[in-house]
Amino acid sequence: MVDLKASVEGAAPGARPARDVRGSLWHDAWLELRRRVIFWLSMVILVVACAMAAFPSLFARLGPNEHCNLRMSKKGPGGGAIFGYDLQGCDYWSQIVHGTRASVLIGVAVTVFALLIAVALGLLGGYYGGALDAIISRVTDVFFGIPFVLGATVVLVAFPGHGIWAMTIVLVLLGWTTMTRLMRGQVIAIRDTDYVQAARALGAGDLRIMLKHILPNAIAPVFVVAMLNVGNVISGEATLDYLGVGLQYPDVSWGLQLNVAQVFFAEYPHLLVFPALFLTATVLSFLMLGDVVRDALDPKLH
Repeated sequence: MVDLKASVEGAAPGARPARDVRGSLWHDAWLELRRRVIFWLSMVILVVACAMAAFPSLFARLGPNEHCNLRMSKKGPGGGAIFGYDLQGCDYWSQIVHGTRASVLIGVAVTVFALLIAVALGLLGGYYGGALDAIISRVTDVFFGIPFVLGATVVLVAFPGHGIWAMTIVLVLLGWTTMTRLMRGQVIAIRDTDYVQAARALGAGDLRIMLKHILPNAIAPVFVVAMLNVGNVISGEATLDYLGVGLQYPDVSWGLQLNVAQVFFAEYPHLLVFPALFLTATVLSFLMLGDVVRDALDPKLH
């Protein structure tokens, strides 16, 4: 048997040991990302959106539905209100800032919980196979066949009076399938590789193999899909609010603002234009960020 330590010490002077494949992949991806203008543009928009969601008082002088004056109802930009006023005479800029929290919170929370479900089920089904994999796959197929917006509409209409967390739970139940399928496929492709077989031969348990050797090598494409999913969930949440089955007053969200503005768009376009711009910018930023990260993590494109 060759002594690994001796072989390393006997290597040629100046020679570097091979880098870890996983570290190299993420390091090379970062080097690629930091040269992309789209990456930095998306990050700036998303950092601002997340800051508005987490700390709205830093951006808006008023709270949600605070100091509203019906005499100012539907007035356009000007008169101390940069975005004008809404139907209740509330400062529209403040309302839009506070509407960021619901959209971003639901988008991120749904994606995080759906990702955890996908990682757990994908690892178990892909690694063990057999009956367990068959059960997970059939349950995934059932939920995958439910249309996202239509399924959420039916559930939310059946349970009125729901809030942010109720919507989050409903969207999680309908939004984990794609990532689960992808995670399962990645695990199946990796579970019989040489380094996994070597770890098993050395006595590593199933849990250690799954978490230490398979998960780090399978998570990259699933992570990219998760980033894309945040934008899709925000768009879906806004659609449900727009249809009147999502959040309800006194909650504040971009979708609710679009729902109210549709009737008055011809006379008061600012009611629709401003929340639509914020919603579009946030969703596109998540989608563009996911695209550039996917390209950076694909070695075929380097």
